[in-house]
Amino acid sequence: MGEYPDVQGIEVSEGFKISRVGVKGIKREVKIARPDRVVHLVPTFDISVDLPADQKGSHMSRHVEVINRAIDMVIEMENQSLEGLVERIAVELLKSHEYATYADVELKADYFMEKASPDERRSVENYIIFASAKIQRGDERPMRSIGVEVSGMSTCPCAMETVRSMLKDDLRSKGYSGSEVDILDQIPVPTHNQRNIALLKLECRDGINIEAEELIDIIESCLSSPTYEILKRKGEGIIVLDAHMKPKFVEDIIRDIIATFLERYPDIPPTMTILVRSTSEESIHKHNAFAERIGTLGELRNGSRFDKA
Repeated sequence: MGEYPDVQGIEVSEGFKISRVGVKGIKREVKIARPDRVVHLVPTFDISVDLPADQKGSHMSRHVEVINRAIDMVIEMENQSLEGLVERIAVELLKSHEYATYADVELKADYFMEKASPDERRSVENYIIFASAKIQRGDERPMRSIGVEVSGMSTCPCAMETVRSMLKDDLRSKGYSGSEVDILDQIPVPTHNQRNIALLKLECRDGINIEAEELIDIIESCLSSPTYEILKRKGEGIIVLDAHMKPKFVEDIIRDIIATFLERYPDIPPTMTILVRSTSEESIHKHNAFAERIGTLGELRNGSRFDKA
């Protein structure tokens, strides 16, 4: 049989460089050996390279071949990580696409953890874990990132204080004494709730030796309350009370996540970039609220209370 024509490799004139061309939505089973266990994931990969102006198309089949080859390589390694996997894919992409000067790999997967609910029931909770790598030809190391996305609960401080004032006015109008009215300052009062989606992402060129569970724990500790798949009556009551004891704006959640991360990891290099985002799916509005902060750890430490006497 003869050679089949390489249509993608045809030279074109008066073309334009393409910044990114590749494939999206490739799913593969991945086993990552962590220090104390093997993690089984089925991530979705989006991978791409750039394309010079004088080439008609990119060789798409090579993208899929690279993913398969990189997964086999990582399986043979003793110390594995998702960021190591996407780095290997990015490096292999540049090797297989000799015309490319840039490669970009993104990975996203469901991540399951078994946890105890407030009423001491075992529950399997679902989170999102993601990793990425970007490399320019000639770079010594790709820029790598890891992160998690966590769904939890937030309660509105503004509505709570408005309701508290309204309840106090109502009690005074009915003749209750000052001490009887002031008891409302000691207890949480009704407010509106939101499902909060919080994201924490770390990016640097060096290794990021932080487990996904640690990032998830940081986020959940900074919400008004975590949420759970299985709750009976007592558990529901505990969650509602806990959330109303810690009302938070999206801004509060962002600041608390950053502060907690800086406290737990004081020795991480200042060049690492951190992105924190909090989105509240509102219950009494038709819109959602969000807040975001991105910066290097050095910037955040210098601008925080941790470096002040």
